[in-house]
Amino acid sequence: MGAPVSADIRFMKRLLLAVSLLQVSCFSQPSEHLGIAGRDIALWRPKGAAPSKGYPLIVFSHGCGGCNTQSSALMDAFSGAGYVVLAPNHQDARCGGAARRRTAQPEESFRQPDHWNDRTYRDRAEDVEAVLDAVLREKTFHGISVDAERIGLAGHSLGGYTVLGLAGAWPSWKDARVKAVLALSPFCAPYLEKGALGHMSVPVMYQGGTLDLGITPFVRRPQGAFDSSSAPKYYVEFNGAGHFAWTNLNPKFQPAIGDYSVAFFDRYLKSSSDRIAPLFQKPYPRQISSAKFKST
Repeated sequence: MGAPVSADIRFMKRLLLAVSLLQVSCFSQPSEHLGIAGRDIALWRPKGAAPSKGYPLIVFSHGCGGCNTQSSALMDAFSGAGYVVLAPNHQDARCGGAARRRTAQPEESFRQPDHWNDRTYRDRAEDVEAVLDAVLREKTFHGISVDAERIGLAGHSLGGYTVLGLAGAWPSWKDARVKAVLALSPFCAPYLEKGALGHMSVPVMYQGGTLDLGITPFVRRPQGAFDSSSAPKYYVEFNGAGHFAWTNLNPKFQPAIGDYSVAFFDRYLKSSSDRIAPLFQKPYPRQISSAKFKST
């Protein structure tokens, strides 16, 4: 046990160094902050006229030690495409003044995914559930009409673990209100050990990077997360992208990430496939090393 714990502490120190850089960019991003059930929630309002049944909703879950505004460029892309976007600060958040718990050690070792179970980081699932409950309790949310039938989740790293769990990778977490899931460099190893990726039964898009050496191999390898997931499923790999390509720290990939992410949600929350089909046809767009999908 000693070696994995020490390795995790070193990993967390490196992670927190990156988070310290994230703090500067987090605070400079335009978003509203709300208090919901004791949680700090970032809100991005949708652009454009409201559809007759209300706007579709995306809830974003940040990475371990990150914060709810860590990926503002992607949230801006969603809101610009007509989505309501809400993002809670989880208890492990280290930027954003409302973080509720600060710890340098994970609940379980990232290098021992077989020790994880549906109790591990369950508080993150509860944060997302609290957001959904609050939004859907009324006909409008802070003056925004929301369509309860069009809800998507997006998450980066440990946030990817969170949203996959809510899609049913942990069956006890499954939320039937969720219609599509975007997993950005997701920590999925626990689900390969003992989860239920094959029973998620909602569309999922995985994104990874050729330099995201700690996580992407678990997604793309034979019998990895993509292979193990139920269809429809998508996988996009960005050439030269490391683990923080999906955050404010690295603007290089933001336009391409936005294109694939918005196209995915448009396909499954707006029933519009016009944008996604060309993105999965060769020759791939610039910066893409691999792109594949399975529809059935």
